[in-house]
Amino acid sequence: MSTDKKTDPSESEPERMPQEQAMRRPVQIAGVTIQPRDASEDAALPPVVVAPLPVPVAGQRCGLVAIVGKPNVGKSTLLNALVGQKISITSRKAQTTRHRITGIRTQGAAQYVFVDTPGFQTIHGTALNKSLNKTVVGAVSDVDLVLFVVEAGSFTTADAKVLALLKPGIPVLLVANKLDNVHRRGDIAPWLQSMQERHAFTEFVPMSAKQPKDIVRLLDICEKYLPEQAWWHAEDELTDRSEKFLASEMVREKLFRLTGDELPYTSTVVIDKFEEEAGRTAKRMLRIAATIVVEREGHKAMVIGDKGEKLKRIGTETRVELEKLLDAKVFIELWVKVRSGWADDEARVRSFGYE
Repeated sequence: MSTDKKTDPSESEPERMPQEQAMRRPVQIAGVTIQPRDASEDAALPPVVVAPLPVPVAGQRCGLVAIVGKPNVGKSTLLNALVGQKISITSRKAQTTRHRITGIRTQGAAQYVFVDTPGFQTIHGTALNKSLNKTVVGAVSDVDLVLFVVEAGSFTTADAKVLALLKPGIPVLLVANKLDNVHRRGDIAPWLQSMQERHAFTEFVPMSAKQPKDIVRLLDICEKYLPEQAWWHAEDELTDRSEKFLASEMVREKLFRLTGDELPYTSTVVIDKFEEEAGRTAKRMLRIAATIVVEREGHKAMVIGDKGEKLKRIGTETRVELEKLLDAKVFIELWVKVRSGWADDEARVRSFGYE
């Protein structure tokens, strides 16, 4: 290293081939030139060990399966059933799912990597909804299979807009969900025929996400579309989302379920603290502090409830569910803050964890 003056590498070093020059350029900082190592120094260094790429095991299959559809069509319920564990929140309120959520199911020689997406937004043009739609479009661009979920016997303009997002060349299963709500099963056959005219679906799967036998049948159908390759995740993994993320989602689920349609869907949850401690009576103890963000003072009063009873119930139900999900003792504190117009503010939407 020389700090007296800059040197011209071309004067002090022998001529090299262009490829070697690209690999061995001097590092220059203002006032300092650090010469690259020469060949003898390279030889003295220990060899660089590069981890080998996964080697496919004979018979193993693994692939990405996107679950898409309009809001409130049952995608999250379907994901939880396919994984065999609740990892995505559910609610009767539309637009509950806001993030790309990955669920993993390993069964036999197959590993399914399911991607649940927000319902594609067709009405609202807020920064939040634009973010949700971007998530949907990104999820369907590079997968091995698409599950297009609709309500059995129904096809709306909102369904059509989601269907238009699907790219050619990727197999698509028409998952006609909520079949148990169809009273005249004879109407399904002509409806399926009309759906085939709308898109070249690979297969039709009339079903109910609440029926275990239907879930088993859907998994069997999906397996043959998974490429033969090594698994991407450990056999016991259920999701690639963090426990902190799951905690925020559980709070949001209880918030929506306990406030009903009165509270706008734009309310959100931010985790302020997520700390793990050694438990005295349990092997794990988690301390969580979360803020529920609403847009108006009236919404804040609604969430808190009379003498704080509603907020207390949200916290209690969240704690009970998280203790089962995370196998830990959970202490949770909830706060409510007003952030007017946050769903229209792109910077704030990003700060709250949306893409």
